[in-house]
Amino acid sequence: MMIKIRDGLYAFLWESSRENNSNAFLIHENKTILFDPGYSHLFSHVERGLEKLDLSIEDIDVVIATHGHPDHIDAATAFGKPTLFMMGKEEYEYFYKLGSPSFRIPEPDVLLQEGELNIGSVQLQILQTPGHSPGSLCLYWPERKALFSGDVAFDRSIGRSDLPGGNGRLLKESLQRIGQLDVEYLLPGHGNIVTGREAVRANFQMIESYWFSYL
Repeated sequence: MMIKIRDGLYAFLWESSRENNSNAFLIHENKTILFDPGYSHLFSHVERGLEKLDLSIEDIDVVIATHGHPDHIDAATAFGKPTLFMMGKEEYEYFYKLGSPSFRIPEPDVLLQEGELNIGSVQLQILQTPGHSPGSLCLYWPERKALFSGDVAFDRSIGRSDLPGGNGRLLKESLQRIGQLDVEYLLPGHGNIVTGREAVRANFQMIESYWFSYL
């Protein structure tokens, strides 16, 4: 399902309970940026959303992966040049070594590290948020107060820390960190979007009061 969150910001939400896949998000300003394209064999849900916006994959300037799990980055292989694929440096190095013949991690054009990322007029803050995976990133768009949280924080839930490279203590620290940001749109890798500053704040308070005891 494609929804308009606000001008220049769209979500392609994955709603099927039969197959796992990630939500994808799109910034469409003077540059067009796609976050977490998902599995290749399920990529049609993104293509349908793009069609509703009169866009195609050739119109995407940059693809960004929040982390290296296949349900988030597999479809990065669908994009050819001049589209750039970006993901975290530590994340890529970890999953490249962990790779298998059944899944070869797509090779990034740009390896991201903590700091500012400017793509056209869009200024993003890159935050290192390990715990679900060793080099997971969250990306914050201060102008729109939008947080692309990958599989770190969800609506009333958190990412797993029992997968290879996961770490519960680091996940807790990452959640505490992003919970301090001024966020009006929490855009997670799975499940529902959380909209509104108070709703986002309440969501992080719920995460802390309930989920932190499990980490």
